[in-house]
Amino acid sequence: MDSALIPEGVKRCSFPKFFIGIAIVGAVVLWGVYGMLVCWLKGLNVTGMDDYYGFALWIWADLAVIALGGGAFFTGLLKYIFKVDELKNIINFVVILGFVCYASALLILAIDIGQPLRGWFIFWHANVHSMLTEVAFCLSCYFAVLTIEFIPNILENRQLDKVPFFHNLSHNMHGVMAIFAATGAFLSFFHQGSLGGVAGVLYGRPFAYREGLLVWPWTFFLFTWSAAAFGPCFSMVVLRITEAVTKKKLVKDNVIHLLAKISGWMITTYIIAKIIDTIYWATVTAPSMGLKMSFFFTGEGNGPYNYLILITEIFLCGVVPGLLLIVKSTRENPTTRLIAIILGAIGVSLNRWVMVLQVMAVPVMPFDKWALYMPTWPEIATTILPVAGGIIVISLAYRYLPVFPQEKELNEVTVE
Repeated sequence: MDSALIPEGVKRCSFPKFFIGIAIVGAVVLWGVYGMLVCWLKGLNVTGMDDYYGFALWIWADLAVIALGGGAFFTGLLKYIFKVDELKNIINFVVILGFVCYASALLILAIDIGQPLRGWFIFWHANVHSMLTEVAFCLSCYFAVLTIEFIPNILENRQLDKVPFFHNLSHNMHGVMAIFAATGAFLSFFHQGSLGGVAGVLYGRPFAYREGLLVWPWTFFLFTWSAAAFGPCFSMVVLRITEAVTKKKLVKDNVIHLLAKISGWMITTYIIAKIIDTIYWATVTAPSMGLKMSFFFTGEGNGPYNYLILITEIFLCGVVPGLLLIVKSTRENPTTRLIAIILGAIGVSLNRWVMVLQVMAVPVMPFDKWALYMPTWPEIATTILPVAGGIIVISLAYRYLPVFPQEKELNEVTVE
């Protein structure tokens, strides 16, 4: 029965081997579910959060997966709106990654609110003056868009496609997918930006506060820009992992080279803007509040928050991958390209870590001290939960759905 569900013309591992792998990852999922139930039944006092750290590991993970999932809206925009046709061979996979990332973000938020049965308050009793309300609306709507984009690929399953209704529905949905891609790009622009805007308007948190354009701080635009720039890096990293696990070539090099080139230029332009923003903040914004840049990185008792973080984020995980991906020779070299996309994925995650944890750690009153934070096991388990769940979703999609149009062609010949 299992073999009848596998796409025609491709090979998959035996079902017992696949089942064992899923069972191992499933055990991690169960550990995460247990941690989630502990948080819901005993309350958020089981976490490492306190009055200093109302935003902590969960919010970092939430912001990070949303940024990494940005490859979905940006690649969809390139494919369906700007008609970059080569990307049709990777768009299915990118949509699945986006689906996993946004499902993870919503799951993390469901745990973080502490009382999930009151989650509907966000929509029914919306605070229309809060950027987080807009984030909640856009996240929910964009997840619905990603689900709609994922449905045609599900309906192309070997057995489902034999049903005339499903076959025709899938075909018709492909025909109007540009509408959903445009809607997704619109929603993503605002929720990515508003997540940055939340930090940028915190006047009482001088490490995060930024000036800006009208009501939007610079961080609004930088968050959107960085998600579009680094999101494709994460997509290529997961693709490379999938190829390594399956020992197959799944997408042609010209597709990867093109996506890497676009990502490289986006990273380079973003990092220039980020450097300008940091310089302006350090020389104008912070001094206007009576603070020096050194206070935020070399203050007494500031623990791990030092200049090394800033250098790592901007230069090692920003300038370096940007240059490696815009130069043809390094972009088309598998090793240097892999280094670049891994650094890029780390870089945007580090940016979100800084904009959550370091913002909370910096003292804001003369009598305050640097606040250090350590997550508890329920936080760690529930943060790993969506990662393990994502692995299962990607594994099932690869096994039973025609995710990669070029797989059959590429694996008829010997692959390195």
